[in-house]
Amino acid sequence: MDVSETEELVKKTGATSIIWTWFGFKTSDKQQQTILCKVCGATVLAKKGNTTNLFYHLKTKHATEYQHCQAMQPSSNSKNAGQRQIQQQQIQTSIQKAFSKERRGFKAMIKAIDQRYEVPSRKYFTETEMPKLYAEFREKVQKELCDLKYFATTTDLWSSRTMEPFISLTIHYIADDWNLGSRCLQTSYFPAEHTAEEIAHGLKESLESWGLKEERQVCITTDNGTNVVKAASLNDWTRLQCFGHRLHLAIEKSVKDPRIDRAVDLCKKIVSAFSHSWKRRKELKKAQAEYHLPFHRLITETPTRWGSRQLMIQRVLEQEKALSQVLKVNRKTRHLVPTWQDRDVLESISKTLGPLLEFTDALSGEEYVSVSYIKPVLHLFNNTVLAASDDDTELTTDMKKVILGYLNKKYSDPETVDLLDMASLVDPRFKGKYIADDHQEFIKTRAVAEILSLLEVQAATVTEPHTSTEAAADGAEAAEVAVERQSKRVKRSLGSFFKKASDGTAALADREAIEVELKSYLQTMKVDGETDPLDWWRVYQANFPRVARLAQKYLCIPATSAPSERAFSIGGNIVTCHRSLLKPETVDKLVFLANNL
Repeated sequence: MDVSETEELVKKTGATSIIWTWFGFKTSDKQQQTILCKVCGATVLAKKGNTTNLFYHLKTKHATEYQHCQAMQPSSNSKNAGQRQIQQQQIQTSIQKAFSKERRGFKAMIKAIDQRYEVPSRKYFTETEMPKLYAEFREKVQKELCDLKYFATTTDLWSSRTMEPFISLTIHYIADDWNLGSRCLQTSYFPAEHTAEEIAHGLKESLESWGLKEERQVCITTDNGTNVVKAASLNDWTRLQCFGHRLHLAIEKSVKDPRIDRAVDLCKKIVSAFSHSWKRRKELKKAQAEYHLPFHRLITETPTRWGSRQLMIQRVLEQEKALSQVLKVNRKTRHLVPTWQDRDVLESISKTLGPLLEFTDALSGEEYVSVSYIKPVLHLFNNTVLAASDDDTELTTDMKKVILGYLNKKYSDPETVDLLDMASLVDPRFKGKYIADDHQEFIKTRAVAEILSLLEVQAATVTEPHTSTEAAADGAEAAEVAVERQSKRVKRSLGSFFKKASDGTAALADREAIEVELKSYLQTMKVDGETDPLDWWRVYQANFPRVARLAQKYLCIPATSAPSERAFSIGGNIVTCHRSLLKPETVDKLVFLANNL
């Protein structure tokens, strides 16, 4: 931009920012800056980018330019709001023009590098490239899903930053190569009332839009929302309750105690006292060094995450000596020093809830099998982690009882027990180990019946295309072929006399062979707990082909609804304060691509 253009810009706007365009920066060091005037070549001091000296230089050396600039500056005493608004609009327009020249300069530079390249616009990406990429990848995902034998789903409801309601649907499956797959199918705008009927209808439509058959859905994992639970019931879908939500509710019930309320409230106040004072944080570091404590910062509780409260308590207990030393110095914070009663309560809470942190995170993964862990985890809770101990305080004992009582009750539903037992049975690490003794035979019988049913469905699916082809054949030609076959009589071979006997042996494959195979599978050598069950089935599928079908069906179920919640976390990063006007269909496409690419 030359001087004449800048002068014209100053005459139009009088904007202070335009003065910067007039002068070229010439930085001498980090502490101060000098500006070279392009009109007279003089050097002007501009500490920290201040423009006062620039205006003074204009006033003394370039009176004409200074008068033009001052004439167009908005008057602070002006009462004409309309005029000020017009001036501001003129300034904005001028700045946009200045930036447009920069964009033209960038495009010119790109042209110089490669004349064939055209810099795409934002409109091109939003209206052309992004829809095209979505369509291509959606088609790819549909091809992946079209041949699935079984799949499981998770769903959840969410309101964006702009308070627009969405419903998510993710799918989980085990491919023929025994790789666990997961896809976020959609994050759909859901403006209808969040009743069970509407949610049930919306979920059915979602499956239909992807060409997925309901009868191939093994299970849907959801949180404990009443409307979602009822929606699954209305669709007659097998539902698994999210283990993470159940554990969260169990813990919330266990901490409903006045002693715990006081201790947790004290922790929050301590964290707040250090969060809002840099002096206290500085003193805390000195105290940490004195007591040889880790230089850890305090953790703030997140109400929706019970684990954050436990981490806050653990950190306060870890830094208790340093915190007490800093808090005692100030008369206003002395009351926040934990007493021995507070420490006892916090230690009881930490002893009870500390071991549970890892289980929530472990069962929330979607890249490995998780559903078969639920029964072993519940067994571990009852017999080890939350089992009564002689050194437990009264509070610890009460908390353990509440958590175990809640979880055992919620996972005693017969349908849920059968589902978890089947998943545990086909996991080579567990098999029948965690199935109740009086339920062992029932689960084995059910497994045999289900495998038999799966084989019958497969046989019907295989023969169906052949039948339709014959039906479409020409009648006369078919009759001619039949006559020809009858005319060509061949002498019976010796093996044909034993055909009936072999058919009788083949009948064993229907039920007896399945029972034999299942028994053989259950008697195989023990598998290490760290073994990936999918890797094991990839190797031994040929040995137990019928049981493998059952494993492929049940091991794809996620233990928690975390995958759907992760989709909304990505959605929250997309619908931000600066991108609050995105259309719902655009949000759906962006979340789909962000999750699946």
